[in-house]
Amino acid sequence: RPAPPHNSLYHPPPTPPARGPRAAPLDAGSFTEPDRRILLLSRTGPAPEAVADVSETAGFERLRARFDEVLSWNDAVFPFHPAGWTPRADDAPLWERHFRRAWGLGDEGLELVVDSPHAGPARALTQVCAGVPVDVYAEGPGGYGPTGEKIPPLTGVRVRRLLHPDLVPGARLLLLGEYGVEPRTVPAEAITKVVGELADAEVELPAVEAPALLLGQDLAGTGLIPAAEEAGLRLEMVRGAAALGHRRLVFAPDPYAPWEDPAALRAEADRLDVELTVLESSSPVPADVLVHRLRPALVVGCTSAALFGAARFHGLPVAAVGTGALLERLTPYENAERIPATLADALLPGIGDAEAVAAQAPRSGAGLDGLLAAVGFAMRPKVRPDLRPAAERYLSTHLDDRTWRYFKRRRLASLALPGVVPARLAFLRSSPALRRVARRAKALRNSRG
Repeated sequence: RPAPPHNSLYHPPPTPPARGPRAAPLDAGSFTEPDRRILLLSRTGPAPEAVADVSETAGFERLRARFDEVLSWNDAVFPFHPAGWTPRADDAPLWERHFRRAWGLGDEGLELVVDSPHAGPARALTQVCAGVPVDVYAEGPGGYGPTGEKIPPLTGVRVRRLLHPDLVPGARLLLLGEYGVEPRTVPAEAITKVVGELADAEVELPAVEAPALLLGQDLAGTGLIPAAEEAGLRLEMVRGAAALGHRRLVFAPDPYAPWEDPAALRAEADRLDVELTVLESSSPVPADVLVHRLRPALVVGCTSAALFGAARFHGLPVAAVGTGALLERLTPYENAERIPATLADALLPGIGDAEAVAAQAPRSGAGLDGLLAAVGFAMRPKVRPDLRPAAERYLSTHLDDRTWRYFKRRRLASLALPGVVPARLAFLRSSPALRRVARRAKALRNSRG
């Protein structure tokens, strides 16, 4: 008998909006062929109406052909803000009926494809569509970290697959590991094929031969660091690239962030006697397309997924900037950007290390799974308590002047992890009774405060 009719809803992550490589799993045959394939777009910044919509991205129409319909999540939940809205449990069936009617889905079967079921619109969508099978596509390095928070068990058990590009060969993703979801890599050729297709779109780019490409990120806009510090990081990119001998630079602002005056960057480039081109386009241009089209001699960034992709899929020299400062500034400790910052800092050559950048020899990945387990457990001990033994092993043997930057003493102390407890008292960490007493004492102190 033929399979029952069904629809597929693809909801890409809202920040940053969907980029070309997220179409790669479709081309790789990772999903069944539905009767209708619907792309659901969202913008979740503080002022969604002030930033470009992903449908305005250069080359979007080429990806649009893969879908039968494109819908807006922002319009669907208006006047609620899409970043923070989730339905009350009792209202979820009502919302599902509403969306099915509004989107013409009827009573047919559904499949959901989301970036991460614990965050923003994806969380709301998976709660509304209860009982629907879910696939997750984790595009960026954040997938190597733990799930952002505990997701409802009725959502977690529905996740069938965790698809991802192989940004860090040999490293295992922690995302959704609490539900035993097995990661599956999307073939690199499928990713480069989609990027090449996007790059063929008509878009005006500067005619600069083998530049150093500086990738901007809206770190301040997302509250990770103050605006002044982010401006300093951009200046550090210009200075670092110039110090490495690059005389032609292209700065690509985050295409989905509010416009900022590049006067300070231009002034710094003039002072250093280098040629700086600031990318200005009527349509947002994904960083992956810039890498493909410009074929830069060097790609500089902080924690951008495109920085990892440039090295992994395009074989280009890369350099990271500001990762140490970002790791220091990130609050709270469980901030989702901590894993991308940790990976960039641990694996990619810093822009100040001319020898490593020239050799393009990323720091050794030995012990990377241990580092990720230790940071992941410290970030989300209640989500991944199973990571405690691996975290203790790593912290007992690998803490030094270099690796301390990935941890906070107060965090390790609150979790009774190695690093802050004297060796002669290490046995106390494994005592459940003492840990219970410590929790009760802390609760009593807080209640009195």
